[in-house]
Amino acid sequence: MTIRPARPEDASAIAGITNAIISDTLVTFTTDERHPVSIAADIELRDSAFLVAEVEGEVVGFATYGPFRSGPGYAECREHSIQLAPKARGKGLGSALMNRLQEVARAEGVHVLIAGISSANPSAIAFHAALGFAKVGQMPEVGFKWGQRLDLVLMQKILAQE
Repeated sequence: MTIRPARPEDASAIAGITNAIISDTLVTFTTDERHPVSIAADIELRDSAFLVAEVEGEVVGFATYGPFRSGPGYAECREHSIQLAPKARGKGLGSALMNRLQEVARAEGVHVLIAGISSANPSAIAFHAALGFAKVGQMPEVGFKWGQRLDLVLMQKILAQE
């Protein structure tokens, strides 16, 4: 397994991972699939804050972060996303990606990482808790997908504490 910065040529593989999650699960509230061109632009924009996990030359997961909210008061806070292909789950790749992403975030002066997690994804809540994220809130019924109202669970980790 290799964790490395994403490259624009990884965009199709990343689109395959995220679009399967969008179309087949309640993990994300969106129903709009991502196009490789927009993912490649995100990779260029986020640079070192967009990582991939690669196994035997195949991209099987990614982690990235972007602004949590606009305005200078939130300059040191980022919201992250992590997604793995089904065949990559349960093998430690998610933890490896998140540990590296946190290293990058600290180096870039990020103080807090935020996770916004669908209540339909209890494994992601447990995953983040195991990494030291604390549940700081739950927003009832803010998500709607496939006729279901879903809660958004907010978790955060203050990076300076380590």
